[in-house]
Amino acid sequence: MILVTLGTQDKSFVRLLQKIDDLVSKKVIKEEVIVQAGYTTYKSENMTIFNLIEQTKLTKLIKDCNLLITHGGVGSIMEGIVNNKKVIAVPRLKFYNEHTNNHQLEIVKSFSDLGYILGCLDLNDLEKNLKNINKFIPKKYRSNTKKFAKIIEDFIDNN
Repeated sequence: MILVTLGTQDKSFVRLLQKIDDLVSKKVIKEEVIVQAGYTTYKSENMTIFNLIEQTKLTKLIKDCNLLITHGGVGSIMEGIVNNKKVIAVPRLKFYNEHTNNHQLEIVKSFSDLGYILGCLDLNDLEKNLKNINKFIPKKYRSNTKKFAKIIEDFIDNN
């Protein structure tokens, strides 16, 4: 199953769902597709679409999916990475009124350059990314929470 998450941004990201729908119709995508669409309104006979999904159910879907396709939000990307999922991230763009600025371009590029995800900065590359996803070996996430907590503790102790 492929899980598509669009987050909770109050702007539409119909452009991504249209592309995925097209790739299902062309049989590039052959798996079941489940979508958490947020405020994006879209009808499809090829995908199961929910506006919002309760967090426990969303976490289970992330754990169960074979691939996570998501917008360029840090939280959504991190959910995939922490759960050792292959992630393709497509940034929302200001040009299409999908966001107020293009910070998601930078987020997707950074995670992609570090090897954690396949970034899809141009939606026309989604088909190529899907065809190459089996060859992609994402960098494993290693938490540095303990190190960060130690830095804070040391700072507090010394001040």
